[in-house]
Amino acid sequence: MSSLTPSTTANSCPLCWNRFPSRLTKCRGDGAYDTRACYDAVLQRGAMPVFVPRRTAQLGAAKDATGWRTARNSILQQIEAQGRSAWRVLSGCTCQSIAENTMFRFKRLFGGQLWARGLETQRTEALVKCSVFNRMTQLGMPETVRVG
Repeated sequence: MSSLTPSTTANSCPLCWNRFPSRLTKCRGDGAYDTRACYDAVLQRGAMPVFVPRRTAQLGAAKDATGWRTARNSILQQIEAQGRSAWRVLSGCTCQSIAENTMFRFKRLFGGQLWARGLETQRTEALVKCSVFNRMTQLGMPETVRVG
């Protein structure tokens, strides 16, 4: 995509999904992925979409038993039965926030860019930073406790 074309996460979902090997069985994402295009892209690959629906999401009329609306309705029914918080834990959607938090900590420590110019040296720089980050995590990962 060119820099002149407005791009959102949802618009790039079908393009990104095609880069992954076909053996993936599940795709998780936040509310930005709760679009027909993203559901269709994942379903075409034979995987199960698990996108967090927007809070205002409503059950829709499913015209076919295998379409995107059926997959979305299934998620909405699970949320209604279990509650949103319990569904996020059971569906594995909390893994995304853990990954986002990890990337935030990594960027705060090392900055949001690589300083090396060549591809090989960038790879080496990234590996060294990851190694240091993992060692720091082993030494002192805080314990998180839910209050309330």
